[in-house]
Amino acid sequence: MTRQPHILWADDEIDMLKPHIIFLEGKGFTVTPVNSGVEALEVVETEIFDLVFLDENMPGINGIETLQRIKEMRPHLPVIMITKSEEEHIMEEAIGSKISDYLIKPVNPNQILLAVKKCLDSQRLVSEKVMIDYQREFRELGMKLMGRMDVEDWYDVYGRLVHWTLELEKSEDDSMQDVLGMQFEDANRQFGKFVDENYQNWIEAGDGNSDVPILSHRVLPNKLPEILESANGKQVFLVVIDNLRLDQWRAIEPLLKDMFRVVRDEAYMSILPTATQYARNALFSGMMPADIQRLYPNWWTSEDEEGSKNKYEAELLGKLLDRMGVEGRTSYHKVANLAAGKKLLDQFHQTKGETLTTIVYNFVDMLSHARTDMEVIKELADDEAAYRSLTLTWFEHSTLREMFERMSEAGGRVIITTDHGTIRVNNDVKVRGDRSTNSNLRYKVGKNLGYDAKEVMEAVDPEKIGLPKSSVSSGYVFAKERDFFVYPNNYHQFVKYFKDTFQHGGVSLEEVIVPFAVLDSKKS
Repeated sequence: MTRQPHILWADDEIDMLKPHIIFLEGKGFTVTPVNSGVEALEVVETEIFDLVFLDENMPGINGIETLQRIKEMRPHLPVIMITKSEEEHIMEEAIGSKISDYLIKPVNPNQILLAVKKCLDSQRLVSEKVMIDYQREFRELGMKLMGRMDVEDWYDVYGRLVHWTLELEKSEDDSMQDVLGMQFEDANRQFGKFVDENYQNWIEAGDGNSDVPILSHRVLPNKLPEILESANGKQVFLVVIDNLRLDQWRAIEPLLKDMFRVVRDEAYMSILPTATQYARNALFSGMMPADIQRLYPNWWTSEDEEGSKNKYEAELLGKLLDRMGVEGRTSYHKVANLAAGKKLLDQFHQTKGETLTTIVYNFVDMLSHARTDMEVIKELADDEAAYRSLTLTWFEHSTLREMFERMSEAGGRVIITTDHGTIRVNNDVKVRGDRSTNSNLRYKVGKNLGYDAKEVMEAVDPEKIGLPKSSVSSGYVFAKERDFFVYPNNYHQFVKYFKDTFQHGGVSLEEVIVPFAVLDSKKS
């Protein structure tokens, strides 16, 4: 038998509220009435309640003091305050004491019932509504995926899939999560075909073609001039959080709402491979990797060379800003660890007055790689939900959040974006290569690669998609959906080690479609 919710109602005029109590009891609630704050504290100490109604103006211990003492004894017990007073300072004090709701007398029975449902039933009601809404959306998304889709359609579908992932995650009923997972898999299958069929045309179309998506190398030339111009003299901060997926951005975004208002919330497509060496160099240079290698050979590090492959980002960005005619002081900063973050915070005042301040944060990418390398991270980030949660926890306590606070205080405009996303892989695909073949699990580059062409997206002529070619016979292959590449040697050992890890470099919605948001400080 289901237990009836138990409500405590404290009011010095409790006898006058008998009709309300009878109404609630008729709706299946058990109500314990008391005449004072002292009585309320006594019964809260000895009995279990699900909700408290508390009159603000009682003789002896008043409602506010009673509320504070209840919260000391039962921090998570929801309390609804009822008062005749509409004075702002009383409302603020009650809200500051963590009340769940605030009602002004006289109250009618339906107001009371609504307040009770908000406190006790909101999770269930929200869950039920989310389930119903997604069931309707499931059909709409399914129909859309069966039709012919363009780039904007894919941005829309991916955004909606991420939205429902986050909504269903909050639901008490997880029965639809498997359905959503299957729909996500179907979308990724279709998206892989879409990119495979169109990618070379997008690259060859040139920068002035409005029918192709904005890819990594076109982001800043297309978007930055207007963002700087419309900033009207405000300092603009370009924050690139490496390896930030759209769902992670959606998790972080609410933490910035008190500091910023969102001006633009868009997306763009990362180039292939969706790896830092290629995507971020393209983002900062405004060029495809083959052009970087041709024009600035000393600033491009090949796959088979040792050392950092992104150590000339500042120089590439400087050249791009010069070509774009950006005037005024600019600076570039890379934060790869806590010490670098604290150092930048200490020197943050030196950026004052700059036209553009660029900051690269590497933590999320480091987290992705640590997920593979460290057992403790595997435990903490077992799936996408845990991965998002870990990212959110990091952000809440990071120097990056402190930096956003400084940007807001400066009245600045902030661009938040990334170079590529990541995906949790679970399906092994065999590939063969020689010793010079790279180690990435989502793309391979090398000579005489062996693979099943039906399982991959291949680029036998890399220059046609703007990628460097180290030899006559070198080519690229990209994994799709949740696949990852494994060599035949020690096959089972590697499959076991890498399955369910987060990887990037290939073709999936999570890796390719990435966030691009513009925020203005609420202090500007």
